[in-house]
Amino acid sequence: MDTALTPDRDPWRPLRYLWRVPLLLLHILLGILLCAGILSWNRHRVMVDGREPFAHRMIRWWSTMLMRIFGLRSVRVGKPLPDPVLFVANHTSWIDIELLHSQRAACFVAKAEIARWPLVGWMAATGGTIFHRRGSNHSLAAVMQAMVERLRGHRSVAVFPEGGTGHNGVLKVFHARIFQAGLDAQVPVQPVALRFARNGKRVVDAGFREGENFMGNLLRMLGEAPLDAEVHFLAPVPAMPEARRRMADLSRERTGAALEDAHA
Repeated sequence: MDTALTPDRDPWRPLRYLWRVPLLLLHILLGILLCAGILSWNRHRVMVDGREPFAHRMIRWWSTMLMRIFGLRSVRVGKPLPDPVLFVANHTSWIDIELLHSQRAACFVAKAEIARWPLVGWMAATGGTIFHRRGSNHSLAAVMQAMVERLRGHRSVAVFPEGGTGHNGVLKVFHARIFQAGLDAQVPVQPVALRFARNGKRVVDAGFREGENFMGNLLRMLGEAPLDAEVHFLAPVPAMPEARRRMADLSRERTGAALEDAHA
């Protein structure tokens, strides 16, 4: 059964802010240094024979530590395919990017507004994010081309095929067009289920609440009790050049099953 997080009247919340806020600020400073140093000159390195380049390992380490500051323990279920691969995952909040990054460094597709955010936009761009203007067919075509180029360049790409964040544990329809990038680049497509749990029971309130913005979610989650953040790497979907819709539906089916079953 889906459960909600600890109520906002949690007496331990003020104490969590007391030590988590300073750690978060220090970790952000470290992230700036990493982006300005290691990632700036090493970001074009790719996986060779299953071995990750140093920059990718640093991205995974930084993301794992960021989640620990928020009380999130990253748990991997299954095994990610070696680069290059098109990962398709469910989406509930900004945490999903860091959660997947804790297991595999990948180029994400994100809304164009993030590129203009102070500091966050620069860090995202340095990490290889592909920005998309929602509602623009021209932007989507450019994004698809960029995805194929990254995949053909032996970089993995991660996308959220729902086209936006879901609320209250609802898994929305997966858009089929995004799967064309995997077909064009001739790389595997692997669904990934991102699931938050406490004592084995799914928690749906870790994502955005309806009407909640990025800063509101960040501040709320910074004071929450610990959670397990599960990354379920599922069986890749077979390539179906004439049936992208079936690829999308099958990915959604496997993701939905993993979200409900902790041992999928």
